[in-house]
Amino acid sequence: MITVTLRDLRWRARRFVIAGIGAATVFALTLVVSGLVASFKAETGRVLDMVGADTWVLPEGVDGVFTTISVVPQSLAAQVAKQPGVRRADPIVILHHTVRLDEVLDVNLVGYAPGGLGTPVLAEGRLPGKKGEVVADVALGLELGRTVPLAGDDVTVVGRTRGQTVSGGQPLVFLPLVEAQALLADGAPVASAVVTEGVPARLPDGYVGQDRETTREGMLRPIDGALASLELTLLLLWCVAGLVIGSVVYLSAIERGRDFAVYKATGWSNGTLAAGLALQSVLLSVLASAIGIALSGLLVPFFPLTFEVPTSTRLLLPAVAIAVGLVASLAGLRKAVGVEPALAFGGP
Repeated sequence: MITVTLRDLRWRARRFVIAGIGAATVFALTLVVSGLVASFKAETGRVLDMVGADTWVLPEGVDGVFTTISVVPQSLAAQVAKQPGVRRADPIVILHHTVRLDEVLDVNLVGYAPGGLGTPVLAEGRLPGKKGEVVADVALGLELGRTVPLAGDDVTVVGRTRGQTVSGGQPLVFLPLVEAQALLADGAPVASAVVTEGVPARLPDGYVGQDRETTREGMLRPIDGALASLELTLLLLWCVAGLVIGSVVYLSAIERGRDFAVYKATGWSNGTLAAGLALQSVLLSVLASAIGIALSGLLVPFFPLTFEVPTSTRLLLPAVAIAVGLVASLAGLRKAVGVEPALAFGGP
């Protein structure tokens, strides 16, 4: 059975190569889309890890500081710090803003208490030491020492972070709390939230605590539609890959009708025929997935977002491709099983 299957693959090599390249392209796009979905979800985790908060204390009715305007008095941090279960409490400012470079770019400003929760972890450079200095994520594309206008004043980038973005690639810009307060409330001692290390047993009236997962869900809410669209696209790509593999196996089964009749007449079982078609689908799927993995690495640099296809997805692709190929071969299997042995002795 294996020898016959391999001989058929050689006989129809051109068709299988073309189908393999087509399926490989679809698999490569599947990996890229998977990488986009994974990166959108992972960026929220990186930001929350950097802030290091177990709880975000917000006014009642506010869904999240990254999506809703929120203002609390800075003095709330001292009150929360006294609550049982809290090891540290710091005010933090989160403010959506724009930076005008060659074009207008959306950023999210993070005002942090120096040395407190939310202090950026640097990839290079240093933390701000005086007024007019900021830390920007590398996604903003600003080199160290670059001066840019921010809210009417020129600021200088003295440090850079890596991977600190939200909402599908909007970079974070970090500045000391007092400078963020000047932007948020003309210098008034307020914050967007209080972040804590540890979980407070209770909170002052009028305030609620959000845990990490709830905060993460709120950060993802603005791109829920985009994520759902990408996941639907991912499903459609798997269907297209199945159609490509299934169509070539089905055409092979149609052309080999008389061959199948001969095999049946000489004692081959339906299970043996099925195994032969399944082997063709598996070989085609494995070849296509291997090419797709290599091709996806070439496609990633052309996308404007910084992302990487997860290693787990690359490892999973061959297994899923084989499953898709086996399902796609069912149409050809039905055709092969339906062939009458008498066809071997009759006309076409």
